[in-house]
Amino acid sequence: MKKLLSLILCVFPISAYCEVESESLCFESSPGGQIKYELRTYSDSSANWFGGFVKYKKSKQPISLVLKRVEHEELDPQAPTQLTRTWSEVLDGQITGEYEMVSQGGNIVSMVYKKKSGKEYSFSFDPTVEVSVDGGCEWK
Repeated sequence: MKKLLSLILCVFPISAYCEVESESLCFESSPGGQIKYELRTYSDSSANWFGGFVKYKKSKQPISLVLKRVEHEELDPQAPTQLTRTWSEVLDGQITGEYEMVSQGGNIVSMVYKKKSGKEYSFSFDPTVEVSVDGGCEWK
């Protein structure tokens, strides 16, 4: 019986299953589009784990993000739920700002970056920018 149990355990290993999902979104400042960055998020809802980073077009280093909160709001029973995600920007161990993205269904309604000083920048999602797994947003 012990041999049979050992064989079963070898054939069907006991392991935790997790599926990390990632999403890459490309944004540019509005108006004007002078500032461009990629928002890449990672999540494993089974482990309740979320992470991410932003990488500006003119920067070589990504900046880490920590999910601070997610708010769900039903604006209309016939419409998709509106989600507001707030990410804290962490640079050199310090929180230096926040990114707030509002989406409803597949539409990104708004994206705002607020520096710790209080200055705010608005960004627009650019669906025309192609995204590669290795290189992120492929800006033209």
